[in-house]
Amino acid sequence: MVNVTICGANGKMGRVISSVIKDRTDCTVISGVDLNTEKYGDFEIYGKPKELPVKPDVIIDYSHPSCLNDLLEYCLSTGTAVVIATTGYNEEQIESIKKAAEQIPVFFTFNMSLGINLLCKLAKTAAEVLGGQFDIEILEKHHNQKIDAPSGTAIMLANAINETLDNKYQYIYDRHSQRKKREKNEIGMHSVRGGTIVGEHDIIFAGRDEVITLSHSAASKEVFAVGSVNAAVFLAECPAGLYDMASLLDSVK
Repeated sequence: MVNVTICGANGKMGRVISSVIKDRTDCTVISGVDLNTEKYGDFEIYGKPKELPVKPDVIIDYSHPSCLNDLLEYCLSTGTAVVIATTGYNEEQIESIKKAAEQIPVFFTFNMSLGINLLCKLAKTAAEVLGGQFDIEILEKHHNQKIDAPSGTAIMLANAINETLDNKYQYIYDRHSQRKKREKNEIGMHSVRGGTIVGEHDIIFAGRDEVITLSHSAASKEVFAVGSVNAAVFLAECPAGLYDMASLLDSVK
C-alpha cells in the first residue's frame, strides 16, 4: 500500500485525486497540504509540507509554482518521492526540479494524460516525416480560470517537435505585433480561454494544398488524476532520478 499526500488538496484537482484514490486498493491518502486546511475526507490537511506529522511514500503536487521551494525542501530533507503535476514553472524552477531528482525520485511532466503522451509521440513521428516542408502551429484551449498561457502541455508538445527537428525552430506567441510573412523555422503557439473547457490541443501541420491535424480533447479532469495516481504508485518503487510518462509506459510493456 502506497501512502500518498496530496499537495493542493483543497483545489479542484486535489479533490479529484482524492476521489480516484478512494476507489483503489494499491494506495491511500494519509494527509493533504493546502493553504485552505478545511477537512473534507478522512485525512487531515496541513498548511505546509513541513507540518506533516507522518512522512508519506509519495507526494502528488497540484498546487502552485510558488509552493515549489517548500515542497522540494521537505522532500529532500525526508527523502520523499514527489509527483510534480503543477504547471507554470519558470526555467529556474524547472532546473531546481531536475537538481532535486539527483537525490530523490521525481516524476515531472507537463501533462499526466496517457492520450496526450501518445499525441506527443505521434507529433514527433509527424515532425520527422513532414519537418521542413510543412508549417507547424499549436492551438490549445482551456477554461477561463487557467492562469498560464500557453499551457504547459502545449510547450511540452512544441519542445518534443523541436527536439526532433534539431531545435532549429523558434516559438512565436503573438503574431499581431508582427507585420511580416511567416518564416519556415517557426512554431506558432495560440491560446484560447473560455467557459469550462478542460483541455484541448491541436497540432497543425500545414503544407502545400494539404493539412494534417493531430488532436486531443479531455472530457474531464479525471484523466489527469488517474495518470497522477498511477505515477505515484510507480514512483514509490523507484530510486532517485527524473521520471516522466514515458518511464511509466516503458515499465508496463
